[in-house]
Amino acid sequence: MTEKKVYAAISGVASALAEQGIRKEKKQGSQVNYAFRGIDDIYNALAPELVKHKLLILPRYTERTSVERTSKSGGALFYITVRGDFDFVSTEDGSIHTVTTYGEAMDSGDKATNKAMSIAYKYAAFQAFCIPTEETAIDADAEVHHLKPADADQILAEFTQYAGAENDSKKLQEQYASTWQRLNGWPDHQAKCKDVTGIRIRELKQAA
Repeated sequence: MTEKKVYAAISGVASALAEQGIRKEKKQGSQVNYAFRGIDDIYNALAPELVKHKLLILPRYTERTSVERTSKSGGALFYITVRGDFDFVSTEDGSIHTVTTYGEAMDSGDKATNKAMSIAYKYAAFQAFCIPTEETAIDADAEVHHLKPADADQILAEFTQYAGAENDSKKLQEQYASTWQRLNGWPDHQAKCKDVTGIRIRELKQAA
């Protein structure tokens, strides 16, 4: 069987990035003080290695959901989730390996979709090339948005209703992870979300 060169190319890029990694260079601002890796950092680190190892990354965004929320100040926040299918293609033999990730982002303007796509790309690269990350910070272009309590209540209520009707524990856990991120900034709601998930999983195990 002919060896697919796409895997050798992925390994080559991973080897190069394992040595140098991608440093956290940027700071968020006056309110939150931590370094993070933006999408530009990812592009700058990947570009020369992709060329060197004759590898392309071709994105396809096959799903998009949009939910409008309200910020603490009363403004509109657009919460976007996208599914990205990234084809890693060897330019030597045309062999392909596809990596799928999801990106989530919020924005008060028209950039939420772009941010979500950037995050999906960023984590596809992290996972495919095993890029050293130390700890992962929330970036989404280094902006953090906080919901009004009423919106957090609504998200928790929607999840609770969903959990009561979901019979697939794997899907429930996936939805729990997504809801946990949406409740960022509201630890009490996150704790209740965790409790609801645990109770429902126990119920499903007992019914099996």
